[in-house]
Order: sequence, then C-alpha cells, then structure tokens
Amino acid sequence: MSLLLQQACEQGMLRPLDLQFARYIGGEDPQLMLAAAWVSAEAGAGHVCLPLARMTPGYLFTRRDPELTQALWQAAAAPENWLMLLHCQAVSEGQLATPLVLSQQRLYLNRLWRAEGQVAAFLSDGPIPLAFPAERIRQVLDHHFGQQPHNGQKIAAAVALTRRVAIISGGPGTGKTTTVAKLLAALIQLSPTPLRIQLAAPTGKAAARLTESLGNALSALDLSARQKQGFPQEATTLHRLLGARPDSQRMYHNAENPLHLDVLVVDEASMVDLPMMANLIAALPGEARVILLGDRDQLASVEAGAVLGDICSCAVQGYSPPRARELQALTGCELHGRDVADAVALRDSLCLLSESYRFDRHSGIGQLALAVNRGDINQAEAVWHHGYADISLQPLTTQPHYQRMLDDAITGYRAYLTALQSGATPESVLRQFSDYQILCALREGPFGVEGLNERIAQVLQRAGLIQRPAGNRWFAGRPVMVARNDSALGLYNGDVGIAMADEQGQLKVFFMLPDGSVKAVQPGRLPPHETAWAMTVHKSQGSEFAHTALVLPGQVLPVLSRELVYTAITRARQRLSLYADSQVLQAAIRSPTERRSGLIARLT
Repeated sequence: MSLLLQQACEQGMLRPLDLQFARYIGGEDPQLMLAAAWVSAEAGAGHVCLPLARMTPGYLFTRRDPELTQALWQAAAAPENWLMLLHCQAVSEGQLATPLVLSQQRLYLNRLWRAEGQVAAFLSDGPIPLAFPAERIRQVLDHHFGQQPHNGQKIAAAVALTRRVAIISGGPGTGKTTTVAKLLAALIQLSPTPLRIQLAAPTGKAAARLTESLGNALSALDLSARQKQGFPQEATTLHRLLGARPDSQRMYHNAENPLHLDVLVVDEASMVDLPMMANLIAALPGEARVILLGDRDQLASVEAGAVLGDICSCAVQGYSPPRARELQALTGCELHGRDVADAVALRDSLCLLSESYRFDRHSGIGQLALAVNRGDINQAEAVWHHGYADISLQPLTTQPHYQRMLDDAITGYRAYLTALQSGATPESVLRQFSDYQILCALREGPFGVEGLNERIAQVLQRAGLIQRPAGNRWFAGRPVMVARNDSALGLYNGDVGIAMADEQGQLKVFFMLPDGSVKAVQPGRLPPHETAWAMTVHKSQGSEFAHTALVLPGQVLPVLSRELVYTAITRARQRLSLYADSQVLQAAIRSPTERRSGLIARLT
C-alpha cells in the first residue's frame, strides 16, 4: 500500500503531506493507510469530511489513473464496510483524542471535526430575549429604513437585532454595508450603555474597503455627534483581531482570553475557513453579537470548509411562522412563514438581499453575474451578444490574441505608472493602481500569475513605463502582494503595496492601511510576497476594481468553476474584460463547486 500511495503522490493525486500522514498513522494496516491518505487529500481540496458513501473506487482520487485506483482498492482488500475503521486505535467516534474521527457516516481529521462541532454549537444558540421594547425597535427601524411593505435591508436589521448571530448574504451592490451601518446606528440608539463595536474582514484589502464604505454610509445617517462617536473608526483583519502568532496555530485571543467587544461585524465571510471561524467563535465573549456579511455565491475559502455557503443553504426553508410574525411586527414588511419538517433553527437568523442598487438592467456586469450564478449558458450568451458597453469577451486562442491582452494591460496600468513618474503621492499612486487589475485562475504557465506577471513586466518595460535593472527584482512601480502575515510589521496576507522612491530617494514599498494612512517598508523587510500585476481570483476576494480583466486558460481544467467566474465578474465596478475561449468559459459556468461537510447535519 505504501508504494502505491507513493505512486499516487508522484502523479499529483496526493500531496506529500497526505502520504506522510497515511504512513504515520496507518502502520501495517492497508485500509487505514488508504483512508488516512484519502481524508487528508480531501481536506487539502477544501472538504471538511469524507462521507462513507463516497468511499468507493469510483470516487477514489477522482479516478485520474483507473489502473492505479484499482490497485489501491485491491491492496486495501476491497473494503465494503468502512465502519470497521472504528476497531483501529487511530479512529474513534470523537470521544477519544484520535487522529481520525468517524461520526454520522463521515470520516474527519480530528481538528476539522472539532472545529465543525464548535461552529455548530455556536450557531445552535437560540434567540436572545428582546433587549429593547418591540415598539421602540419598530420606531428606530422606521426612522432609518422607511416604511415600505417590501424592504430586505430592514428585515435583515430586524433579524440581527433579535439574534445573537445573524447572517446577511447578498451579491455586489445589494446594500450589505448600508444595512449594517443603519443596523449599528439602531443598536447604538437602542442601547442604554455604550457598545464596543468591532469591524473585521479576512484580508487587509477587505478591511480597508469596509472601513471606507462604512465611513461613507455613516456620513449619510441622521445621528447626533455623540451617537456617531459610538461607531468604530476602522476595520481590522481577523488575524490582527485574534492576535495571530507567527508559526503557531494558537491565537492570543481565545476562550481563556476573549476579545473585548459587544458587537462584531465580519465582512467577506465567504472567505473565512472552518478553522478560522472556530477560532473566532472561541474568542467571543459570552454575550457578544456577531453579524456575518458576505456573498454566498462567491468562491469558498482556500482552506477547508464553506461555512457561509453551508449556513445560507438553510435559506430555502424560509422563516418559521412565529419568526415571520415577529419580523413583520418589527418591520411592517409583508412576510409569510413556512412549516418545514426537520427545519434548521438557524434559518431564522438569515437574510438574503437580492435587489442590486449598483447594477440595473442596463448593466452588462450585473446581467452576466446573474446568468453565471444561475449556471445559465444560454442567458450568458445572450448577455454577450446584447452589446452592453461595460463588458467585453475577447478570444484567447492564438498568439495575436495573447498579445492583444498584453497590450490592453499596458493601457490599464499606464495611469498609475505615469502618475508615479510625474511625482504623484503614494496615496494617489496606490488608488490609481486599484483602478485596473488582471485576475487569473492559475498560478503557473502563460495564463497564470507567474507567467503573466513576467510578460507584463516585459511589455511595460518596452513601453518605457518601468525600468527593470538587470539582476534586480526591485524597481519603481513594481506592485507586490504580501503572502504571509507579519504582525510585527502590521502587514497581512493579501495586502498590496507598490515600490516607489520616498522623499529621500530611497526605494520603499508603500501600503495603504485600513484607516487610509500609508505605510512605507524597506523591500528587504517584507514578508514573503509576489508581483501583483496579475493575481489569482482567490486573492482578489474582498477587493473591487473599476476595471477587472479575467484571463482563463486555454483548456478546461478542474480549477475552473462557476464560483470562480462569478467572483471575478463581481470584482468589477465599472468595466469587465474577459479573455477566454468560449468553450472553456461555458465549461466553467457549468461546473459548480462542491464542498463536503457535516455542518448542516449537526445543526438539524
């Protein structure tokens, strides 16, 4: 078995980590070795667990090598009942500290089983008693949201005012930030004592955008100066909030040392993986309110789990009849509850926002996002042929097509580089850089981040927009993205900076911080980083760009999914350029992402 798993590793079906884990806990038991390698590989692919129903030859390592798959299955004696794993010392039902847990017909890594249990227990908390009179809640909500009979934002605020945890999901431009600003205003007005409110997001870029957008929303609210002082001044990253420690899984803030807050708002919650969500929950004070914001249809987190997507799957059940009556009384909006057998109580803590205030029927970006999200190939084709001015689809099958895409990149990045050459301030250069961004599905190859960044650097140099010294990777105008947290420097994974000369003529890398200030760092002091003219779609989450360009590879690959295309489209505020073969694009739209977990089953 060990040699066969080694072959699977050499063929890329397993990671070296999966192989070593299987050897470490499997001993001489071929079934246990195969199960351990399999569940470890599933976790690496983003799944929380491996359902026993999928532990068949047809699903083994996606059958990329049928002959090797069959050999592995036979070496494990063609198991028919994986429950026999419970006889192994390395497996338990969770009552023992074993590396693997087999629970509810699902096989887990122990750490993911525990994390899922923490999240499930937290989400199972019942409603909090109404801390304020219902009449007063209605009065405050009417003041901030008006009195229309249909108002999703008002309902979302009422949900959050009456639950310890609330989840608000919506696509771009549906008013999530506006809703939260008014919700926080309502909480401040209703609370007899000052509230400690904290804003957080998974990345520095997302935190900065949350700070800016909430600040703009606050300025439009009818609040006294004293009430406005109760609003948080800036958002932070989740790593910074929890006190992430270098080279350690343990956070500074945890169950023994909880956070000092009364209300926590987490934006871009789709990016939060299961272990991070469990860490966040563990660090919450007993009575704290939590409001999760995000778009359930975006890409799930890079690491294991799709917590927001799992939670929002309950929305199809609608509100329970008592909850619908309560929300109708608090908002004046028309609501109808549903009696559903085996309904999840969490459904009463959800609100899905669907009306877009950014993209109307004249917006190609909005119409394309809707079509892709539905997996509707015909509608997507109709959008492309409609002639919308804000979207374009360019073929990418020949060298001239590829060169045209590079020429477009010169045009896109010319403004910030020209501003840098003319002596513009770091703030101005950073803001202009964010007006245009190339996104990729891959990391390697001519259609990936590494290949595109090198080719873009070459064409920008030929255009006279940058000067790259031979043998030196640092030059004025180089954009970089931080790839690992460095709390000492105050830089976190996803932060983007640009190299430029400071007032003394020394080359520094300038970053925009969440509060709008700019930080300069010596290039040699930066944590691991990479050039960022092109970035992956995953890395772009939490950001928006005036003009977004998506480059897809020339062939259909497993990494291409409906969620990846939708996420890239919704990074664009004003214009979208898509470079792809139409067949590759259609295949991606037809391929929704699946993340396997047991979270909803543990909530039922």
